[in-house]
Amino acid sequence: MNLIDAVRTRHTVKAFEAGYSLPQASVDALLAALHFSPSSVNSQPSHFVVASTPEGRARMAKATQGAFAYNEPKVMNASHVIALCMRTDLDSGHLDTILQQEERDGRFQIDGAKNLQDKIRRSYVDMHRYELRDVPQWMEKQVYLGLGGLLLSAAVLGIDATPMEGFDSRALDLEFGLRERGLTSVVLAAFGRRSDQDFNAGLPKSRLSREQVFTFV
Repeated sequence: MNLIDAVRTRHTVKAFEAGYSLPQASVDALLAALHFSPSSVNSQPSHFVVASTPEGRARMAKATQGAFAYNEPKVMNASHVIALCMRTDLDSGHLDTILQQEERDGRFQIDGAKNLQDKIRRSYVDMHRYELRDVPQWMEKQVYLGLGGLLLSAAVLGIDATPMEGFDSRALDLEFGLRERGLTSVVLAAFGRRSDQDFNAGLPKSRLSREQVFTFV
């Protein structure tokens, strides 16, 4: 599917076909899109919990109780559900780990490149920690960069998808022991094949006009 067709035809699925499993090649492609998603100064604050079994989805669905019960069937009936999470802080240990990985991957081709990269990244972290005081919000933005790429990738691959902010992040964090690992959940994304009960599939897409959305200079 070409890009324009993909973005015009994709929609947020309201009901998945229970029992359907995505081909592993499709799952691997989605995970690659997440793994290689961009982040500011390559800070990589994201972590992803992937539920691919009925048991895993049932655990994920514990966060869709009460006020979020309308999302429980989506979680239970999807093929795969991914919880996109973020770190609770960008500490020095994490920054050191990134730098070491970049060195192993051959990112530093000229003298001084490693120290410069480390200095620039830490300056951004310090700016968000001390001047802007918005490190959590900054990290959350990086997670949503990953979500955007993930949903676009699913559309191009012809995979039905649903992003969900309607869940209890505390319940999900506790279920998977995320907080003990310095992580917290941000948003869910479910993938599979839409069912006949997906009313949104038959509705026209609605966006503001190009004239309202774009300014050309």
